[in-house]
Amino acid sequence: METTEETTSLKRVFGLTTLVIYGVGDILGAGIYAVVGKIAGLSGGLVWASFLVAMSVAALTALSYAELGSRFPLSGGVACFVHRAFRTDWLSVIVGWLMFCTCIVSMATLSKAFAGYLTTFAPVFPDWLVILALFCGLAFVNFRGMQESSNLNIFCTTLEVSGLLVVIVVSVLFINGGAANPAAMAVPVVSGQAMWIAIFQGAALAFYAFIGFEDIVNVAEEVKNPERNVPRAILLSLGIAGVIYILVSWLATQVLSPTELFASKAPLLDVVLRAQPNFPGVVFTFIALFAVLNTALLNFITASRLLFGMSRDGLLPAWFSKLHGTRATPYRTIVVILPIAIFLALSGTLQFLAGTTATLILAMFCLVNLSLLIIKRREGDADGFRVPFIFPILALVSNLVLISFASKESHLLAAAFTGLGFLLVLVRKAFMKQNVT
Repeated sequence: METTEETTSLKRVFGLTTLVIYGVGDILGAGIYAVVGKIAGLSGGLVWASFLVAMSVAALTALSYAELGSRFPLSGGVACFVHRAFRTDWLSVIVGWLMFCTCIVSMATLSKAFAGYLTTFAPVFPDWLVILALFCGLAFVNFRGMQESSNLNIFCTTLEVSGLLVVIVVSVLFINGGAANPAAMAVPVVSGQAMWIAIFQGAALAFYAFIGFEDIVNVAEEVKNPERNVPRAILLSLGIAGVIYILVSWLATQVLSPTELFASKAPLLDVVLRAQPNFPGVVFTFIALFAVLNTALLNFITASRLLFGMSRDGLLPAWFSKLHGTRATPYRTIVVILPIAIFLALSGTLQFLAGTTATLILAMFCLVNLSLLIIKRREGDADGFRVPFIFPILALVSNLVLISFASKESHLLAAAFTGLGFLLVLVRKAFMKQNVT
């Protein structure tokens, strides 16, 4: 019998295995399929080193997330952590807003990539129609609940990993056959400071491909035994994705030259077709299509749960914290997100948002590590997953270093988003003052 009464708790549907798949799928996503060529344009044959640096920086912050997720297994993620540490509503609102912006803009960017892949083989459909259909489908799956979302995620993650395994297998066979391109295998003729600058510039962009491990804490209330499973899932997901990234990026530069990778609009597809010309390109394109779909879905889930958690903590109007009586999903946040994402996707002003997303995430990671330092100093250690004091310090420093290597355009767009966050704080403050009077 169906009821319209709204429930107050989320269903716990994730075990460790499904949570790791969720995390791996979120990290692998569209990042490696899209940015490896652009990173090759920055660090040349050392693209694998850029991924290694980015993974190391991500791993330090992942340890902080693992402890915070174990301490506070609640929806809301970074906004909740910052609020617990600084006990300041306005800062938590800004952090939550920036995290929300990264998810929404990432969704919009991925929808345009999805439309580009699809219209390549079905040009009869206009981009705007594909984008509308995609978002309506994602909204439906999100509304249905985490069980349905998790099932689709497992399917898409399997396809994503299979695509990367195809790249690995055909590249290894290509190299073992002695057909590797000498120009592709050549390391850029740079050394010393110039080499390290190139590696870190590439790492600042490669960090975009590692975004996703932090999303695990946003579904903590839908995880069985979250104090144990959330930290383990964060570290396992990042480790699996990182190893795959480094291997794929190294092999890609053995098949194609950095210049060819940089110029390609579908770098991994070009790697596969160079290594094995008889491989059906439509199959690999289909895999890449679902990789993009999966990442967009997980961004949608994260954004909706983020608004839900912030609302329940009093950082946003309580209207956002209502759950559907039958599906137990935050349906109101889904309704709000959908038109915003569609508008951004159709606006066509998202050229530099991959770098901006990485910059925003790194800035928020700085606050996450600061939050852990404050909480550890104030509350000391407790039961559950814990890391030594030095790790959040190293994570904070490494985040700041990567931010400094991001492009000026990324800095400007990140500042613009931050300004909108401050405007949101002022509007919220005025609204609350009006209600008091």
